[in-house]
Amino acid sequence: MPQVDTPYLAGLDLRDRRVVVVGGGTVAQRRLPTLLDVGAQVELVSPEATPAVEGMAQAGELHWHQRRYAEGDLADAWYVLALTDDTEVNAAVVAEATRRRIFCVRADDGTAGTASTPASAEWHGLRIAVASGQLSKRPPISGGHDPIRAASVRDGVLDWLRSEAGERLLDSPGSRSRSRTALPGVALVGGGPGDPELITVRGRRLLGQADVVVVDRLGPRTLLGELSPDVEVIDATKLPRGRFMAQEAINACLVERALAGKFVVRLKGGDPYVFGRGSEEFAACVAAGVPVTVVPGLSSAIAVPALAGIPLTHRGVAHEAVIVSGHLPPGHPESMVDWTALGRLSGTIVVLMGVQNLPAIAVVLRENGREGATPVAVVQDGSMPAEKITLGTLDSIAELSEQAGVRAPAIIVIGGVVAQRQ
Repeated sequence: MPQVDTPYLAGLDLRDRRVVVVGGGTVAQRRLPTLLDVGAQVELVSPEATPAVEGMAQAGELHWHQRRYAEGDLADAWYVLALTDDTEVNAAVVAEATRRRIFCVRADDGTAGTASTPASAEWHGLRIAVASGQLSKRPPISGGHDPIRAASVRDGVLDWLRSEAGERLLDSPGSRSRSRTALPGVALVGGGPGDPELITVRGRRLLGQADVVVVDRLGPRTLLGELSPDVEVIDATKLPRGRFMAQEAINACLVERALAGKFVVRLKGGDPYVFGRGSEEFAACVAAGVPVTVVPGLSSAIAVPALAGIPLTHRGVAHEAVIVSGHLPPGHPESMVDWTALGRLSGTIVVLMGVQNLPAIAVVLRENGREGATPVAVVQDGSMPAEKITLGTLDSIAELSEQAGVRAPAIIVIGGVVAQRQ
């Protein structure tokens, strides 16, 4: 029997198990969301991290040791990923993992690790994985361990699943596929509130055709792990009161890549035109002569309350719903929100980006007519596995949110409709 160099595929149950990731760059940004979604207790070891990865640490989704890797970091781990751009560090991580009999992925040289990350995708409850490799006694095919080739095969399977035959087999609509048909310009894609299944069919299809993806941390981040390795991923994360990529730089990036002949998908959380600055990016593309397409998405202002069981309107309770930004406190000279008028309304108020200013918002609404007993819900990480809901009233919600450790991203819903939640 010939010796084989093809990895054995197995499903790992990493829930509540320690996983060590060494390196906080763009490769980690792709790999981390899937680990977090399966419930792994992730410990990141890296002196630096992309803004999106830093945001995961700030949100408490992982523990970040902000330093270089050191011998002993892998103790008690179940799984390890060496994802730095330093070959010596990656080799040292693999060596320690091997001594400890811990399977380890090495991103810069898949053949030098003891495990590999297959090209994978989720399609209506099915997890599809393709690992590259070849018979060692035969000449290498496309370079042996070829992640791009594996991704192409995976996408071919997804193409078939999207076909009439696949739909008949599984009796369900199709999923994403990576088409090799060249597309022009930029697509502004609303990714929904975060759950990857809440992106639109068209948005997911265009994402699968992208040469470049410009993404922020509020988009459906697990979909990054399904991209072919040849897709360039650019982190446009804006951290609250932290690091950010200036909007002008994002606009320039979209235009530059598109004019270079790349098909660019700007993957945004929620809807591009609901506090997403999509119109600014659209205008920049038009001014540069770049074809641009807008794909609407589910706005978190609507989707997150609905998923939490809160209707924005309800017969006999609320005949109006107003969506406002709370990133500036009431009374700020640059704020365009008329909080005095909102206090006189009887309907639903949805506040985005308002966690920091929630105490001041509650005060000004009470001062202008809203009862202190008005129900309030704060939904953090809506639609995501770490979703947390804090309930209270205008009188109590600021203190309750502080006690619960609520942090962005969170949606604040104010009004009688909150009482409709079962």
